[in-house]
Amino acid sequence: MKPPVTIQSIDDARKRIPSRGRNRPQAVAETIKEWIIEHGLTPGDRLPQEHQLIADLGVSKGTVREALKVLETQDLVRTRTGPGGGAFITEVSADHATALLANHFFFKDISIADIYEMRIALEPQLVADLAPYIADGQIEELRARMSAYTAPPASIEEEKEQRVAELEFHEALAGFSENPLLGFTCAFLVRLLKELTVCKKIYEQPNPELRERGVSYQVQLIEALRARDADTARAVLQAHMRTAQRIMLAQEAQVTKGFLSISKKT
Repeated sequence: MKPPVTIQSIDDARKRIPSRGRNRPQAVAETIKEWIIEHGLTPGDRLPQEHQLIADLGVSKGTVREALKVLETQDLVRTRTGPGGGAFITEVSADHATALLANHFFFKDISIADIYEMRIALEPQLVADLAPYIADGQIEELRARMSAYTAPPASIEEEKEQRVAELEFHEALAGFSENPLLGFTCAFLVRLLKELTVCKKIYEQPNPELRERGVSYQVQLIEALRARDADTARAVLQAHMRTAQRIMLAQEAQVTKGFLSISKKT
């Protein structure tokens, strides 16, 4: 763990902090975040002690504590009490960030078409970038994940489990990306497909074509990745996404039609 560091060159930061008002703790929190980046601090490093923050930022104890609460809410800081305690930098987990982003879109009426429009644009690029450097162990992990859905399901419950497993294949791909923004975005789109209400209804219906075509494309993709063939990997993944889009939209129409029929009867 690195030793505590005091804030330096704070004059400009002080000028950005309002003299009063509700936004004052938020402004202090943003100043601390900027300082963390400027000083290259990483998770596990400790922030200056409370008295040092008060002196360097020229704010009250209450404002500093409120600012630290803001950072705790954002999962960027954890405070510890007792000997050796203080405010320590933490890393926001991908799961927490994804959950927060999903909440943002909760009332946005995201559709299957919206999701696949993004997947078609992004995932082919992700695998093309991945092909030159993917490790043999990562390829074997993808193969192992496929074993969960290569055989036809014996029940609707297994159908749903296989669909989730197939989506997790794509989450694994996203996790292998060296572009953290691209990988996070692709994984987030997969999470939306897991959680979208209409998708859950679709997964409750038999869908042999989706599974069979998905397995076929994934076998081709693995071979392209093994050959370090970026162009073929891109083409295969794009065809995979377009096929999945067609099948999912067709099933969405059937589910919606069935729901409307039930509504009319009731």
